[in-house]
Amino acid sequence: MPPAGLLARRVVRGGAEPLVRSVRPLRAWTRWLHGGREPQEEEIPYADVPRPGRKWERKPYVTPMKVLIRRAKEERQARQEAPCRMLEHPPANGLLVPHLVEVAHRVHRARERLLSGLASLVKGDAAIPVKRCRFCSEVHIGDVGHEIRTCEGPNSASRNSLHVWRPGTVRDVLGFPYCYHLFDRVGKPRVVHKEKYVVPRLPAILELCIQAGVDVERYPTKRRTRPVYSIDGRIADFELDDEDGSSEAETSPEAWSYPSPPPQTSSASTAYVGNRTEEEITVREMSSRTLQSWLDMRSGAARLMRKYGVVTCGYCPDVQVGPKGHKVRMCKASKHQQRDGQHAWQEATVDDIVPLNHVWHVRDPAGDSVPLANELKRYYGKAPAVVELCVRAGAPVPVQYRSMMRLDVVPPARDEYDLVA
Repeated sequence: MPPAGLLARRVVRGGAEPLVRSVRPLRAWTRWLHGGREPQEEEIPYADVPRPGRKWERKPYVTPMKVLIRRAKEERQARQEAPCRMLEHPPANGLLVPHLVEVAHRVHRARERLLSGLASLVKGDAAIPVKRCRFCSEVHIGDVGHEIRTCEGPNSASRNSLHVWRPGTVRDVLGFPYCYHLFDRVGKPRVVHKEKYVVPRLPAILELCIQAGVDVERYPTKRRTRPVYSIDGRIADFELDDEDGSSEAETSPEAWSYPSPPPQTSSASTAYVGNRTEEEITVREMSSRTLQSWLDMRSGAARLMRKYGVVTCGYCPDVQVGPKGHKVRMCKASKHQQRDGQHAWQEATVDDIVPLNHVWHVRDPAGDSVPLANELKRYYGKAPAVVELCVRAGAPVPVQYRSMMRLDVVPPARDEYDLVA
């Protein structure tokens, strides 16, 4: 006898109608408890990698458009009620957020440890081979590149969408998008088109740390001690350095002085980690620390982005850290003619400044000499390139990536794939 909540009898005047189903249908992953009437929701066993959007479509908004319009109306109304007001909340008033300064330093240190660990795993004595396609951005971790037909580069139709593999580097495993450096993120939040060769560019994650409180000698930035004022929507700064004789001319990019980059140290130098040097650390320990640094950097960057604005183009992967996007006409994505080459800025996510770069997961590294078959691609899992590289080196699989890596799936042989349901 089915439970009472599954089938319902509707009584009307003159009799009862036949049994009809309830409004709420049963889903494939809903299971009824024995002896109870409440359904138990089971999680979907596998989480597929989100498919990239079409090139001519805009990225989905992080915040709904109705919420953005309501915020804009509230800000305009507040500006009309108080044309001259002092901004109270950081970082909009030019001050740092006190409890996020330490977070920014942790993210900066995690980034340095991550780059050092990836260099050791890719170029060290027990280096893990990395392959990259010659015509597209596809990356594969393993001795032999896969045979999955996903290439979309030039003349891919003549190759049946097969990749042409070549040796890869650390930049192929993890590539940070670059953005313009802002000397004064409140007084001059935008870079115009004529300054595109004057203002330096740096990784967006590093610029986020600098704006949140990290001091880097190569990229100076202005630190305020008093909040700024907003007069009819324009920022007015009454904090003048009369003792140094500074003026508004010093805020122009031409007046900034950027010291030369520090000399590169040799790769033979050893770094001390705890009580042991980097040479004494095993590959398994190095991979675990590298993976943990990557997770810490992403979680810390997500915390910083809740306060410090980061925008991205809705049609291309360009990003800009700051309250507003730059005005450099460098967008070549869809509909760029309508915008005169300018970007269509919108709110960014942590995946925009720290791309995941998913790769196919190899279940059995010992049998890596056989490439992945295109017929069996639905049995293979995927993982971010950094996670796959560290797992191949001996690091434990993170909990949040076990579902998409499909660790409990055994792919059939090439001559058996048509026999599997």
